[in-house]
Amino acid sequence: MDTDVIKAKLVSLQRCMQRIRQKTPSSAQQLAADFDLQDILILNLQRAVQISTDIATTILADTACVPSTMAEAFLLLHRQGVLSESVAHKLAKSVGLRNIAVHEYTSLDWNVVYAVAHTHIEDFAEFGREISDWVKERA
Repeated sequence: MDTDVIKAKLVSLQRCMQRIRQKTPSSAQQLAADFDLQDILILNLQRAVQISTDIATTILADTACVPSTMAEAFLLLHRQGVLSESVAHKLAKSVGLRNIAVHEYTSLDWNVVYAVAHTHIEDFAEFGREISDWVKERA
C-alpha cells in the first residue's frame, strides 16, 4: 500500500476542514443569506467526504473487501479494524449530505449544512486521526 498517497490525501482533508472552520458563519440564518459562504462550505464538505472516501477505498484496495457504496467503504474499514465503529458510522452518514449536495443542490437545508459545518466537522478530524494512527502502525 502506498501510504504516501494516504498521507497526501490527509493533508488535503486538513485543508478542507480548515476552510470550513474559517468560513462557517455564526448562525444558520447568516449562511442561508450568503451565497458565497454557501458555495465555500458545501464545496469543502463535498471534498471532505470525497477525500475520506478516496482514503477508504485506497486502503480497501489491498483487501478482498469491495464496497458497493461510498458509505459502505467506511463500514468495511471498521470491520477491517482500521476505524472505530463510531467514526465509521459518522463518515457513512456524511455521504448522505454529499449526495444531496451533488444531486439535489436546490433542496439543501442550510440549517443542516450549518450543523454539519459547525458541529460535525470534528467527525472528519476523528477520521483523520484514526487513519493517521493506522498508517503509523504500518510504518
